[in-house]
Amino acid sequence: MYSFKNDYSEGAHPKILRALIETNLEQVEGYGEDYYTRKAVELLKENIKKKDIDIHLFSGGTQTNLTALSAFLRPHEAAIAANTGHILVHETGAIEATGHKIISIEVQDGKIGPEHLKTVLEIHADEHMVKPKLVYISNPTEIGSIYKKKELAELSQFCRENQLFLYVDGARLGSALCSNENDMELSDLAMLVDAFYIGGTKNGALMGEALVICRDSLKEDFRFHMKQKGALLAKGRLLGIQFLELFRDGLYFDLATHANEMASLLREGISQAGYLFLTHSPSNQIFPILPNGIITKLQEKYSFYVWSQVDSEHSAIRLVTSWATKEDAVREFIEDLKGLCNKNNM
Repeated sequence: MYSFKNDYSEGAHPKILRALIETNLEQVEGYGEDYYTRKAVELLKENIKKKDIDIHLFSGGTQTNLTALSAFLRPHEAAIAANTGHILVHETGAIEATGHKIISIEVQDGKIGPEHLKTVLEIHADEHMVKPKLVYISNPTEIGSIYKKKELAELSQFCRENQLFLYVDGARLGSALCSNENDMELSDLAMLVDAFYIGGTKNGALMGEALVICRDSLKEDFRFHMKQKGALLAKGRLLGIQFLELFRDGLYFDLATHANEMASLLREGISQAGYLFLTHSPSNQIFPILPNGIITKLQEKYSFYVWSQVDSEHSAIRLVTSWATKEDAVREFIEDLKGLCNKNNM
């Protein structure tokens, strides 16, 4: 059984494991005050090309989101998210549990635009409703689409004109930045948004996300919020060492590129077999629409999610490739699909 369910089924890249083993018996400071974490933060700032930012390392994405959003928002303020947004659908009410409502908006391609926000602001017009304050987006989105620089710039301008924070969930940010359709760099993100995070868990690390806070007013006392939410790890070195390895020589981008290349190979093979896709996804998640009978047969050999029912005979599945996805497994999946397609047409 080969898995295309997610991009964290494997452990960690060997370079990261070696670095953790080689430094294992060193005695260092705790809670992210160690040499490796400080060095990783400086290296990240160099990659982002911006010094006046704060960077904090977390163990996982949900923890990053709930700590950041609860710190950034006042009690009566709310976050805005697409109806497919991770904080809305897949975080077990973590944001709501901190006392903040999520305002859901219907979008077609996973992406939020100024036109969506205008409607929300018009509806939430007085103190009898929660006050929209933070716009949550992810890049890539939950359905694999990515934001172009122009789109993010327009969204950023609208948010600043309307006193809204703009926050980017970057769990798969590497895939977005290394997409063939991408026209942004890390430095662009730092100029256009108030905070974002760089995901390591889904791109070669054992665990770890790097939260980047760009707006000065959001920086104060942030480590207090981390400690209160259980995010300030005593052995913070474990996160620092991993990000140091990921960004020391471009490994982070190499791994994301591999994941995208494997997704592209899958996409091309599935298209050649004559099948369409639920969404346009230039990242490492793809959503082919297949006959239910073929899906059942593929599940005998491969693991993946059935994403949504398209009609009585077809469903969309989600295939996710990772930094460690084997090309042989991708090609075998394509051949198996073509074989089942031929049998189906006999």
